[in-house]
Amino acid sequence: MKKELPKESQDEVTGHSQLTMQVVEHVRALISSGEVHPGDRLPPERELARKLKISRSSLRAGIGFLSAMGVLKSRHGAGTFVSSGPPALDSSSLTVLGALHGFLPWQMFEARLVLEANVAALAAERATDEHVAELAEEVAEMYAALDNPEEYLIHDVRFHRTIARASGNPILGALMETITANLYDARLSTVSNSRNLKESAEQHREIFRAIRSRNPLQARRTMEEHLNEARRAEDAESDHPPIPTPPPDPNPDSITQ
Repeated sequence: MKKELPKESQDEVTGHSQLTMQVVEHVRALISSGEVHPGDRLPPERELARKLKISRSSLRAGIGFLSAMGVLKSRHGAGTFVSSGPPALDSSSLTVLGALHGFLPWQMFEARLVLEANVAALAAERATDEHVAELAEEVAEMYAALDNPEEYLIHDVRFHRTIARASGNPILGALMETITANLYDARLSTVSNSRNLKESAEQHREIFRAIRSRNPLQARRTMEEHLNEARRAEDAESDHPPIPTPPPDPNPDSITQ
């Protein structure tokens, strides 16, 4: 009689990416059918894993992916809930437009730098105590995940999403959701090559401190420094040529005024 592999071994054979998409499609179906709505709690992990016939570790990987995308939000001791945050634009459309119109890597980076640095400044002015607490939690989770690059990336993305929400502008929030989704997809393939996550965590902590201190100029500056360092780190992690430095701004004070 053929011996059946343990569920964890079966998952390894099936492939983690395939199992992640199985979780994604199941949650999408729950939302599309109206079985769950924004703010609703998902069924318990044990029940979902049994229904999908996968291990709970594989289920958590799928939930982590959806959390990084902003679809789900886990609350310690309470469960996993469908996000009721700002809507995300179709992230795939940005990729398609980039291919159609020939967006250059430095242009994508420059757009993110201009947008996110100023979003951080707004967050320093408008963040609620709840936002500040969420940022503190994500920074703590990043330090706890220094030895687990994939887990670290999830908290990294959540940190930036929280800043977008803290800006108090739902349009900027939606734009950042789109960029964050593309960021996660791109980084997922290279993050395992990360060499210095501790330095990255320290940069996130400095951004958090600037926002907590209600210092917009410092928040903008620390975000700019972090993004520039992140670009250099991504160049080192990937096999692609480094992203060229954007051409100098003829009016460097135009953004910071």
